Amino acid sequence: MRVVLAGGGTAGHISPALALADALSQADPSVGLTFLGTERGLETRLVPQRGYELAIIPPVPLPRSLTPQLLSVPGRLAAAVSAAARVLDQTGADALVGFGGYVSTPGYLAARRRRVPIVVHEANPRPGLANRLGARLTRHVFTGNPDTSLAHARYIGIPLRREITELDRADLADKARAHFGFRPDLPVLLVTGGSQGARSLNQAVLGAAGWIREAGVQLLHIVGPRAEVPVPPGDGPPSGTGPAQLVVPYLDRMDLAYAAADLVLCRAGAMTCAELTAVGLPAAYVPLPHGNGEQLLNAQPVVRAGGGLIVEDSRLTPEWIRDTLLPVLLDAGRLAGMSRAAAALGVRDADARLAAEVFAVAGDRR
Repeated sequence: MRVVLAGGGTAGHISPALALADALSQADPSVGLTFLGTERGLETRLVPQRGYELAIIPPVPLPRSLTPQLLSVPGRLAAAVSAAARVLDQTGADALVGFGGYVSTPGYLAARRRRVPIVVHEANPRPGLANRLGARLTRHVFTGNPDTSLAHARYIGIPLRREITELDRADLADKARAHFGFRPDLPVLLVTGGSQGARSLNQAVLGAAGWIREAGVQLLHIVGPRAEVPVPPGDGPPSGTGPAQLVVPYLDRMDLAYAAADLVLCRAGAMTCAELTAVGLPAAYVPLPHGNGEQLLNAQPVVRAGGGLIVEDSRLTPEWIRDTLLPVLLDAGRLAGMSRAAAALGVRDADARLAAEVFAVAGDRR
């Protein structure tokens, strides 16, 4: 059985596609898997790193407004569809699974041309153009958000990495804290702005670093690979005698970061919300202030259930951290309740559930 996955461009498209690929391989090691991608996307690095085949097709970004670039879209799209069709022919694909983004539109159209069954997964509450198209070409449509409105859609959650879905935070907490040099008896605040970091989060936390230390809270702050790593004000107490503050550009082991943390201050991307609820970790979400408001919609179900807080980017200040966030972090009873509420929304088996659907669709074709 051969499956082609179209999920290139951003981590939000690639990560669930990789999680699905892992689930398909685990269920049937003989399954053939090929990713569609472009030369511009993160998939050029992430897909080969995981050992999967990557087929490059031309990118077809769609202008968001009426510009002269629109005139070039039909020809470029036709070339990309033809390239995707060749991949389907060469692999003998039994199904194409799309996750949205630039490569999914030509993938869907090529699959329709070659009569290859299509499966669509939409992670966000507001579907993009590619998946709105894909949902019209198939009845096998699945979503990662219960509030997503999309033709033929069924909610199953977002496929996540096994190191996240199999994480037992309570069991790993002491080991994770020791890994970062933290004491086991003091609370830990994890701050992350996503794969690229977030300047507003970094500035607010740096400004509040003194208050965070005075409150007896340990800090694990991931500032992003392009940000200058700031030094929190003051040297702080010697290791082992007080709250440590660790500031790093990035982390490869987010599972250990989640296990060490009691509360997270973060953006509200779909993958972030899915991971934090899957592991039952409370969060203060700071939705991205621009775009289509999607991140606010991602966080709202978690907050309504009692698993987190929302603060507008413009209201995130050092004083807000001092007056609002730290009292929550220091209230063990409230944190426990928030953790249970977050975990109640978490989905840990979306990868296996989507894999079963893909096998069924591909099997029917055979």
